[in-house]
Amino acid sequence: MKHVKIIYIPLLLSIACVIGIYIGSLSSVKSSFHSSKLFSQKHKLNTLIQLIENKYVDDVNTDSIVNVTINKIIKDLDPHTAYLPKAQLDSENQSMNGGFVGIGISFYKKNDTLTVIRTIPNSPGQKAGIKAGDKILYADGIELSKPEISSDSLVKLLKGEKNTKVHLKVKRNFESELLNFEIIRNQVPLKSVVAGFMINDKTGYIKIKRFAKTTFEEFMQFASNLKKQQPQSIIIDLRDNGGGYLKEAVDVANQFLTKNTPILYTKDKSKNISETLATSDGLFLDEKVFILINETSASTSEIIAGAIQDNDRGIIVGRRSFGKGLVQRIMPLGDGSAVRMTVARYFTPTGRSIQRSYKNGRESYFNDYLNRYKNGELQHADSIDVIDSLAYKTPMGRTVYGGGGIIPDVFVPQNKNSTYTVFRNMFENGILNRFIFDELSKNNSYYNDINETDFLKYYQISQSVLVDFKNFLESFDIDYKNDSIFKPLAQNYLKATIARQLFDENLAHKIMVSQDKMIDKTLELNYRSFNLNL
Repeated sequence: MKHVKIIYIPLLLSIACVIGIYIGSLSSVKSSFHSSKLFSQKHKLNTLIQLIENKYVDDVNTDSIVNVTINKIIKDLDPHTAYLPKAQLDSENQSMNGGFVGIGISFYKKNDTLTVIRTIPNSPGQKAGIKAGDKILYADGIELSKPEISSDSLVKLLKGEKNTKVHLKVKRNFESELLNFEIIRNQVPLKSVVAGFMINDKTGYIKIKRFAKTTFEEFMQFASNLKKQQPQSIIIDLRDNGGGYLKEAVDVANQFLTKNTPILYTKDKSKNISETLATSDGLFLDEKVFILINETSASTSEIIAGAIQDNDRGIIVGRRSFGKGLVQRIMPLGDGSAVRMTVARYFTPTGRSIQRSYKNGRESYFNDYLNRYKNGELQHADSIDVIDSLAYKTPMGRTVYGGGGIIPDVFVPQNKNSTYTVFRNMFENGILNRFIFDELSKNNSYYNDINETDFLKYYQISQSVLVDFKNFLESFDIDYKNDSIFKPLAQNYLKATIARQLFDENLAHKIMVSQDKMIDKTLELNYRSFNLNL
């Protein structure tokens, strides 16, 4: 394909209009009349493209015209239909397939040097002997400290095709010579179920981060272990879970329902209805069930919450969920790119759609969080805008509402103090990892000798570490001096970050639940049956 030299806007707009017809012709059409018409349109467009490429006075990159047109068309559809260029599609596939191909390390550049924060369990890097604190100086002979080597370039050097080799030269503390590692790239697992443990002797807890292809398998590993400990209640944490694969969410919901209990149904453009029922009796039928949601719990997370709520099976705790009741499917476009296209709407067992309105456009739709913040909904349950005409009744007579997210049975306001949000963001985005990495490096021998049980039970963040942490925060312009909750939150999150680096995510979340107001509220709930007017 020839590259652009001169492109005239009127020409682009004219071609864009024609290509809009072409894009529509990509869908399968049953009518022979329409098929014939679309073939004629497609032939006309192909002829135009060829004329532009072969005869037009200036060189025109017709690929760019097609991409602009696709995005223009999709912009006028629902907010969740999207064009995915090849690179974006590959990235999403890696996340949703439960892993990626690489060596499996978490790192950051310190003083222009790639420094390993931790290795991912069972990854090629861990199996080869790479350790936290290692400084990777060369990859296949390329010096990684050069300023022109960006973070994206580093990722590309370490990732690659499965079963290919990468040769690393590593500087390790207290080693005089560089260490050589030849690592064969392989699949690196990305866990979607990040924690599962007993909060106390009666309550189990499972945290699901997203619904990937491996989610149900991961869920059952934690769930089977919890079942052996005979919990009376199970908390499923779906906060900040934006959704994912429908089948995985259905399989998880099935574990709390009896056979043939409705989970959801979908309706497509042709009004075809497909109902999904529980296929067998679930693992947790006698335990009380709590589902935690918030304003970023979306899509398949809402399917689980809706199924539990509509079947009077458990209590939904938190804040109104995102409100996405559309089903997407990836439609390949033949060149490695694809369209994530809405193909149906889903409905909860009582028949309600929880899809929010998007009539005011995409920007307004995705800025809904700001509206909730301004109208007080994140602080007060009575600020939630319910639509009386979209009220539904559960089998036990509870009133539930459609039209924009799952409304919880028990409301828990967002923490007013911004320090909670700051710490959560620093934990999730890896900022705390950087600070803790340096702290661990100061006393490697101590931290390497401590076991998980003793760490959880006895270890406390010292005053000297807190002082160092306050100095670290100065570069982030965070005001902590008059904040009464700073110290307990800092101690909690810093200990959780150490647990993440020394052990795993499961232990990190086990530590964090002690400062979690929504979990505190859930543990306070004391009810005899689910037939309550909560």
